[in-house]
Amino acid sequence: MEDGLEERLARLERRVDRLDGGDEPSPASEPPAGDVFWALNELKVRAAEPGAVLFTGTVDLPTGEHYEWQEGRTADDLLGTDWGELAPALSALSHPVRLLLLQEILRGARTTAELGKHERLGTTGQLYHHLRALVTAGWLRAGARGSYAVPGERVVPLLAVLAAVRR
Repeated sequence: MEDGLEERLARLERRVDRLDGGDEPSPASEPPAGDVFWALNELKVRAAEPGAVLFTGTVDLPTGEHYEWQEGRTADDLLGTDWGELAPALSALSHPVRLLLLQEILRGARTTAELGKHERLGTTGQLYHHLRALVTAGWLRAGARGSYAVPGERVVPLLAVLAAVRR
C-alpha cells in the first residue's frame, strides 16, 4: 500500500469497531504496553483530517488541590483563528516576574503579603502591576483580602504552555 494509506485504513477500521461497540478504548491510566504515543494514536482515531491538537493533564498541587483538564481544537479552527487576538494572554506570560508569581501561587502563596516577601517579585507597586496584568489576561483570579488563585480551568493549560516552550 501507499505510504500513509495503510495507517489511514487502520484508523478507519478502529473507528468502525468503536461505532459497532467493539474495542473499548484503554483507560488513560493504563496505556497499551510499549505505546508511548497512546494519546496521539487515539487522537488520530477520533480526529478528522486535517487533524487536531489536544492537551490534557491531571495535576496535584503542593496545596492539595487537584485539577483535571482536557482541551482539543481542530487544525482548521487553530489555523483559521486570528492569532493576534491571543497576544494579550501570551504577553501576560512573557515576563519572568509574572511567571514566578504564577509559580509561587500554584505552590501555595496566595496573598499579596505572602507574595511580597519574595525578594525577586519587586516592590509592592511592581507586584500589583504584574498581578493586575495576570488578572486582566485571565491567568489569575483576584479573591477577597488581596488573595489570588490560578483559576482551575487555567491550571493545566498554563502547564501545557510551559511544557510546550521547554527545549
